[in-house]
Amino acid sequence: MTLAERAARLSQAEIVALLQQNEELVHQAADLQRQVEWFKRQLFGRKSERRLREPDAQQLPLAGLLPVPGAPADAPPPPTETVKAYHRRTRFASLDAAPDEGGLRFAPSVPVEVIPVPNPDLRGLTEADYEVIGEKVSYRLAQRPGAYVLLKYVRTVVKRKETETLCCPPAPPAVFEKSLADVSLLAGLLIDKFRYHLPLYRQHQRLAHAGITLSRATLTQWVHRSAALLEPIYYALLSSILQSQVLTMDETPIKAGHKRKGKLETGYFWPLYGEQEEVAFPFAASRAGAVVREALGSFCGVLLTDGYIVYERFAQRVNGLVHAQCWSHTRRQFLDAEGAEPALVTQALNHIGALYEHEALLRQRGLEAEAKLACRAEYAKPLVDKFFAWLEQTLSTQPLLPSNPFTQAARYALEREQALRVFLEYPTVPLDTNHLEREIRAIALGRRNWLFCWTEVGARYVGIVQSLIASCRLQAVDPYVYFVDVLQRIDTHPAFEVHLLTPRLWKQHFAANPMRSDLDRLRQ
Repeated sequence: MTLAERAARLSQAEIVALLQQNEELVHQAADLQRQVEWFKRQLFGRKSERRLREPDAQQLPLAGLLPVPGAPADAPPPPTETVKAYHRRTRFASLDAAPDEGGLRFAPSVPVEVIPVPNPDLRGLTEADYEVIGEKVSYRLAQRPGAYVLLKYVRTVVKRKETETLCCPPAPPAVFEKSLADVSLLAGLLIDKFRYHLPLYRQHQRLAHAGITLSRATLTQWVHRSAALLEPIYYALLSSILQSQVLTMDETPIKAGHKRKGKLETGYFWPLYGEQEEVAFPFAASRAGAVVREALGSFCGVLLTDGYIVYERFAQRVNGLVHAQCWSHTRRQFLDAEGAEPALVTQALNHIGALYEHEALLRQRGLEAEAKLACRAEYAKPLVDKFFAWLEQTLSTQPLLPSNPFTQAARYALEREQALRVFLEYPTVPLDTNHLEREIRAIALGRRNWLFCWTEVGARYVGIVQSLIASCRLQAVDPYVYFVDVLQRIDTHPAFEVHLLTPRLWKQHFAANPMRSDLDRLRQ
């Protein structure tokens, strides 16, 4: 039977069913092709989301429209003058300098070993035969393998002749009683593992190469005990963050705990970023909405998050909580749809890019509070209105299927329009959660190096130490100096003033005169 004869025998209903089946297969093939392209981009594509927006000839630049703070509205432009260009003469010293004599910059705290270089031309001469008129200095950057030092405390045992008794001074106090670890080593273990992502097994290898024999379990024990000692400071930090008016929250996975043999469970860090440049990484075993309720408690303010549904449900249940959402995540939805509708995606990215350009100008001018809110109402609000109106018009006029990635991205933005407009009403609310995602990068780099946490307790300790290190970085505090001080101070510090040991308040009260380790005192 030929194909024409088979087609002639088919009923109208069968033809319609075959056409529908063919259409479904075509859509399924297109979806699978988009998924393959997405995975290719993740593996081999460009990771940066930065785009250069094409200038619109019909739109005036925002830089000329924004008012200068403190200047009258009708003030004339500032006077200008022409500066004469000139050519700088090449320095003679740089002509004679060797390639390795310049360009090395270092702080005064870097130890310098002076090595005199003998002059072979002076061999056989006495000091009376020549005169030293100067010296030249060359620097070489060197490294000692495993810079570990043994502190040998020598305590003299004395016998008093009058009383026939022996006396000896006690050993200097340690962080942990009868421990072999100096506070400098404990701080170094934490910094190497959580700031520089050096797993303990590599630190153990470095100790062995330096000629020091220790059990790897001993290093793990020291890290756990140090984190447990810092736990009250972490909770004080978390309490300070939850008192913020604007709070940013996100979640990131981590392999932690093994309930079943041979398989690690997936847990989550739920980082919280406060308005006083502090960040904390609470750990939870799941990604459920109950975790958000437990972490935030009775928080009432502005909560800035991505589009995960549990945040929206939590905001609906809490009176007085304003939910804001991230424009960067909205933009990311359109980036994923670029392969399907490149022309429409370009227009969407241009709309969002104009909004980011306006925010960049506000930061450059240093506008805050009412002035910032007024500029957003005058310039940013029309951009937002235009963007959402364009989305609605595009969906109503363009023949786009519901399964089209651009349609899904547009629906994502339109469903969250109210949350995306919150920044227009609150001057301290940023456009996105990028400031928090930058801090999550340390967790992501850790996953690439130490891979997982064997227990959930270990994951909680990771969150404690990482919270303090990240907050130190945000407060411009050296984490090593901070840990050396607080590990010695916390035992004698009043419990009701533990909040003073958080990085932000520690910088105000103790950074000028921190407690040092004996090794640091020897170097001074």
